Amino acid sequence: MKHKAIAPPPRIDDTRFNGLLSHRDWARLPGAIRRRFGKRFSPGTSVLYRGLVTDMQISRIGRLLAHCARLIGGPLPFDPSSVNRPAIVAVTEDTASDGQFWIRQYNRRQGFPQVVHSSKRFAGPTGLEEYIGNGVGMALRVETDDEALYFVSDHYFIQVGQRRIPLPRWMSPGRLVVTHRHIDDTQFLFSLTLRNRWLGTLLHQDALFHETQSLTEM
Repeated sequence: MKHKAIAPPPRIDDTRFNGLLSHRDWARLPGAIRRRFGKRFSPGTSVLYRGLVTDMQISRIGRLLAHCARLIGGPLPFDPSSVNRPAIVAVTEDTASDGQFWIRQYNRRQGFPQVVHSSKRFAGPTGLEEYIGNGVGMALRVETDDEALYFVSDHYFIQVGQRRIPLPRWMSPGRLVVTHRHIDDTQFLFSLTLRNRWLGTLLHQDALFHETQSLTEM
């Protein structure tokens, strides 16, 4: 099956993200952010963002944690050699759960690129959860200011069948904040910060992205 770059397909207005915020908080966001998180494409279509990792800082414990997390899908970037190297994010509608699949690819100096995949689902006590596979997930709170949209970890959990088991805070790796910061109408800064209350900042990554054409199955 081949993929061909085409102009963005007709979109459907999407209220899933703005429904997690008050009207005032959604309205204060830059228009470009509201547009990116206020659109839904047809099944089989992916929105593609290309960029460059501009900064990455990781402590020794953060590196150990990131490598251990590879056993459950590798959700955390672990290689500082990705700085100044290309990165790609693809977002695809998940029609089964009415959510979204996110795939992030980070090139490295050696070896294959690191690929991080997750699923965002509009469910749970906060209204938004992110699954990284193997039954592991986290509930997210959505926050805003005049320049950015923030996804902040509320708690982590393990899902066994239909049962969700929250992890005690002492077992969690720390507070994870993912930031989508406005640069201009076509560019945004993606930041990921993991901070532990006792160990400080374990990991921080910045990547500058710009929008490209959508991909669709042909």
